[in-house]
Amino acid sequence: MDRRNFLRTMGTAAAVAAVSSTELGAVTLGKDKKKKAPAAETGLRVRFLGTGAADWKGPDDRGEYRRLSSVLLDNRILIDFTPTDADMLPEGCKPECIFYTHSHADHYNPEALLNLGVPTAYLGKTWISKAWKGFADASAKTGVPVPEIVPLAIGETVVCGDIAITALPANHAIDATEQALIYLIEKGPTRILYATDTGGIMGVAARIAGIDPHVKKGTPITGLIMEATMGMGDKGDEDYRLFTHSSVNTVHRTVKMLLRRERLLLKDGESVYLTHLARTLHPTQAELDANLPAPLKAAYDGLEVVF
Repeated sequence: MDRRNFLRTMGTAAAVAAVSSTELGAVTLGKDKKKKAPAAETGLRVRFLGTGAADWKGPDDRGEYRRLSSVLLDNRILIDFTPTDADMLPEGCKPECIFYTHSHADHYNPEALLNLGVPTAYLGKTWISKAWKGFADASAKTGVPVPEIVPLAIGETVVCGDIAITALPANHAIDATEQALIYLIEKGPTRILYATDTGGIMGVAARIAGIDPHVKKGTPITGLIMEATMGMGDKGDEDYRLFTHSSVNTVHRTVKMLLRRERLLLKDGESVYLTHLARTLHPTQAELDANLPAPLKAAYDGLEVVF
């Protein structure tokens, strides 16, 4: 896509808050394999290409399989992408750009992006040198030119057509220099927080997004997609991943607080979606569907939701 179609703006917390915005021979959790891109719509369409954490190396002993976590927005914008997610893209889909959360291999794969032909990649400025090297190596291997790589600062907003995406800090350990990101996604009145990988929601992220109850006047989100790498119940909260990932209890407590303080506005029947589910820590999709507390719902590969 022509660079002129992407307008980048830097704003303060208040300004950001004011933006209105493989098959593997097993039964998989991809319920909608190939699908034509839908017609334009007013809501934000989110397609979960993958919903698994890094320990999904293949089908488990229950015959289930989750691809690595990735979403597609309105059939044109990716957040994270690996080779495992390619078969979940709608037929004929040609994404315009990608936003990376961080450089861990279950979220970031330069060769996969080059093979897909995505022309622009946005990622945290703290690992821009690592990205340049990764894409240069992948380009030398594939013969595909390096895409435009755009560094993002915390609180920076990129406007892609009618969608605005703001970079927020995540609580996730990579190395001493890289800051992982989560994203606020806005389209008209729709404001979705996409939060993976992160141990809870950092105060700075909540403040920029407008959902920090410490601030009397906020800007509520209308939807939440959040990682629940760790399992359900107290056992999930005691897992060693505590410092860098969230449990189901973490997400549930966060949602209850946001609803009570009117920083999350859900319509009747709407759900908060869980993703980045660890293979070793979670039961089957059917058990999750039966036991998750409302309004939480486990996303699955191929699920499409219009917010």
